[in-house]
Amino acid sequence: MGDVLVGTCSWTDRALLASGWYPRGHRDPGPRLRYYADQFPVVEVDSGYYALPSRRNSLLWAERTPPEFRFDVKAFSLLTGHPTRPASLPPDLRESLGPDLRRRAPAAVLDRVWERFAHAIEPLRTAGRLGAVLFQFPPWFAPGRPTEGSEGADGPYGSGGPAGLNGHSPEKTLEECAERTAGWPVSVEFRHPAWWRGEQADRTAALLSRLGFVAVGVDMAQGLESSLPPLAPVTSPELAVVRFHGRSPAWGTGSKEDRFRYAYSEPELAAWAPRLRKAAAQVDELHVLFNNCCADAAVRAAETMRRVLGTS
Repeated sequence: MGDVLVGTCSWTDRALLASGWYPRGHRDPGPRLRYYADQFPVVEVDSGYYALPSRRNSLLWAERTPPEFRFDVKAFSLLTGHPTRPASLPPDLRESLGPDLRRRAPAAVLDRVWERFAHAIEPLRTAGRLGAVLFQFPPWFAPGRPTEGSEGADGPYGSGGPAGLNGHSPEKTLEECAERTAGWPVSVEFRHPAWWRGEQADRTAALLSRLGFVAVGVDMAQGLESSLPPLAPVTSPELAVVRFHGRSPAWGTGSKEDRFRYAYSEPELAAWAPRLRKAAAQVDELHVLFNNCCADAAVRAAETMRRVLGTS
């Protein structure tokens, strides 16, 4: 069975810092990350979604963690077709854009965004700390049709849809993403449930496998139109990823805090153990990440899951 690495989707979340989980004297960036890395073997850098990551930070993160520690880095919003605030870009790129990136970003600017994202995370890859770059596609990114999404936005590879190129299908968009990320470990999370329902699930797994992408399974509230099934798909022999979002009934309607406010019980996590062990038996490494980042709920759930799975 492959190594099972359990952790959380942030170690710098304000609610976690305020919860008291970090001991006194561990609130500055260096001691804080070292403490987290003493408790868990993997973490997700969710800040990469909101702003381009910093190469300096990647160098510091590699220095402050042991060789076996892994960082999964969430891709910048512009690269996955989400509406992006120009203020989240460096000033020199911001000046080349209008007030709202719901409209098409110039190709030259987009190329520079890709280059800077790659440059920023390269120290983690070189140091062997990069687990995967997570591409979480938006809810309107559905299989089998051009991605003319409800946001009316142009996409990360050109105009035509929130995550498409001139009306290309999502499948074509994924192929273009594979070209952009050649040589990276890449994981893909879909937010539209059709990707993993019925016969489409096999087609989705085959597509991701062909592109060399790692499928991301999720745990989330069920019974909603947007609910993804609780699966742990395996599309790569190197890695599998499962992200636990919590099961808040406010998932589709509440604020961000409301959506992620959820405390997993041990029986809920134990019910996942057979799926996780089955996935781990097929890969070199399995990442289990908790995204219910409200106070210390994510770290407590991660601690419980490690106990359930018997991992160190």
